[in-house]
Amino acid sequence: MRPVEPATLTGWLTRLHLTAIRDQLDSLLDEAARQDLSLRETLAFLCEREIARRDERRIEMAGKIAHFPCARDLSGFDFAAQPSIDARQIRELAACRWVAHGEALLLLGPPGVGKTHLAIGLGRAAIGAGYSVLFVSAPALVAGLAKAHAEGRLDERLGFYAKPKLLIVDELGYLPFEPDAAHLFFQLVSRRYERGSLLLTSNRSVGEWDKVFGDPVVTTAILDRLLHHSQVVTIRGDSYRLREKRRAGLLGGQAAPAA
Repeated sequence: MRPVEPATLTGWLTRLHLTAIRDQLDSLLDEAARQDLSLRETLAFLCEREIARRDERRIEMAGKIAHFPCARDLSGFDFAAQPSIDARQIRELAACRWVAHGEALLLLGPPGVGKTHLAIGLGRAAIGAGYSVLFVSAPALVAGLAKAHAEGRLDERLGFYAKPKLLIVDELGYLPFEPDAAHLFFQLVSRRYERGSLLLTSNRSVGEWDKVFGDPVVTTAILDRLLHHSQVVTIRGDSYRLREKRRAGLLGGQAAPAA
């Protein structure tokens, strides 16, 4: 075979969309030579790097589409600070079998105990496993559904929220729903029932959700679908944020202890 010019090889790799190999070709070939890889092993090595780059890009793009409010992952969660949480259970949830089966997950507990951190971490784990994810706060979700309903676009909006394999609804219960909003939320739950997974975080126990939705009948219908295939993680303990303020002596008029 005649010698191939570097520019020609770069063009071929571009046409084949092998951009990771193209951009790192010299360093990758040098690494293969240092490891004394055979031709077959070198080809496998190049393919691994290309796949790894594509996975990185896919995860980065999926994270942007998910609209996470901040960067969090499970490795950064302080399980020692929340002993009520079973770290092994969270690791099992991170395997995303519940997402594959279209089940629901409820993270319940007072403000500041890490519910949103866990929700984002599990959402990122789902993206890593190849699932589509969307994160939205409960007030924003309800406002979006109500606006679409008023404009005659409710079915379109429900379809948007039904599309991702995992929909994360954060902060359910901090503000009560209007009666019409509760019915709209029920339609969303029904649309996703046994088709896509829902992860809900709430500062209220399930027994208090009738106060959130304002209609016992609608609440029962929602819970009937949510709890049919679900797992519930109840978190107890103090708020991280308030705990740090207490340590700094910023609450209750206490001064910070001397070092």
